Amino acid sequence: MRIGLLGTGPWAGMVHAPVLASHEELDFVGVWGRRPQAAGELADRHGTRAYDDVDALLADVDAVAVALPPDVQARLAVRAAEAGRHLLLDKPVAATVTGAGAVARAVREARVASVVFFTTRFVSGPRAWIVEQAEAGGWFTAHAQWLGDVFHEESDSPFATPWRGEKGALWDVGPHALSVLLPVLGDVRRVTAAAHGPGDTVLAVLDHANGASSTLTLSLTAPPAAAGAAVELRGAAGVTRLPHGRADAADALARAADELLASARDGRPHPCDAAFGLRVTEVLADVEAVLDEGTRRPGG
Repeated sequence: MRIGLLGTGPWAGMVHAPVLASHEELDFVGVWGRRPQAAGELADRHGTRAYDDVDALLADVDAVAVALPPDVQARLAVRAAEAGRHLLLDKPVAATVTGAGAVARAVREARVASVVFFTTRFVSGPRAWIVEQAEAGGWFTAHAQWLGDVFHEESDSPFATPWRGEKGALWDVGPHALSVLLPVLGDVRRVTAAAHGPGDTVLAVLDHANGASSTLTLSLTAPPAAAGAAVELRGAAGVTRLPHGRADAADALARAADELLASARDGRPHPCDAAFGLRVTEVLADVEAVLDEGTRRPGG
């Protein structure tokens, strides 16, 4: 499969480009970015071509991997799908429900394959755990914590990008938490409550279709010593926790690329396709709406 990369930021340079260049079933055709000089430097490092025109890149490939802010990703993903190109997308799919809906609709109408890179879903241990817990069922409650230190005063993270600063933890790490909870507990029927914590921290309570409730604690401003992710489920089967261990993002992205290839070959939608990305975006927007309503209340 001929594949191009859209984006030249930290994630593109550290993960996407190396994986695309080394994957045995991919022909890494080239890079396009909003900064031509950065695109040229990234392409040179991986022995491929820099494109000044995104449509020229789309004309030369079968698929694109996207490592761009969500609002930019959504617009270009629609163009790529309409051109018949398969999509390896980052999360969140878009910064708005309208944008994510446009991506899902374009994918559906063009009948192209799509995979959204929810990292945890492509790491072998957590992946197997999610399947096992979904099959077990009978869950009463769950708690998910995704705590990052990207914007903590002691951090010098390369991922302290403008869109993360604007959208915060809800939109950056919230998709990770939802990508684990939704397949286990079922769809979200209602956002019961949401509140702001310290820094950009968001707390939310969700009511799920399977009858369970879940709570989320999300932050990009946690102290470095407190950073990390955890999910705990409690129910008829007892208590179980998402397996620990730092995910290798490159291995996970390579697996996502494998599964995009498989979906493109057999035409079967992937569990983490653009439609699932849309549903995650809808839940994020619902949490944000509850937060905004709480902020507008007297004394809120």
